[in-house]
Amino acid sequence: MHSRTLYLSLILCAAIAGPMLAQEGHPLVGSWHGDFGPNAKDRTDITLVVDWDGKAVSGIMNPGFEQMALQNAKLDPKGWLVHFEVDRKEGTGVVRCIADGKIDKLGSDRRTITGAFNCGTRKADFKITRDRDY
Repeated sequence: MHSRTLYLSLILCAAIAGPMLAQEGHPLVGSWHGDFGPNAKDRTDITLVVDWDGKAVSGIMNPGFEQMALQNAKLDPKGWLVHFEVDRKEGTGVVRCIADGKIDKLGSDRRTITGAFNCGTRKADFKITRDRDY
């Protein structure tokens, strides 16, 4: 009888621990992919890798040789509003791009962020989707 109780207790602990381990942390953490542009035909692919150290959001856009550090990255939980900035090389200069968006499908592992992605005086929109973590 004692071993049966122990066995059932272990099964119960495993059933509880599984979902607890699967819970997510910060809603921006992970890799994201998508595009931005001024219209449906003129689009530029982007990838973001975002991290959270417990105090601040950080990350990079387009990892690799052309990477840009995310600057002033913020998440406002009221409305799930996202803001970040990057300095993008264009020709021989650099232009500041400012992204303001909203997290959609927050409870999904394939959540999205959509919003405005303006570089200098050029207006654009963006949509990125969080990659699944496998």
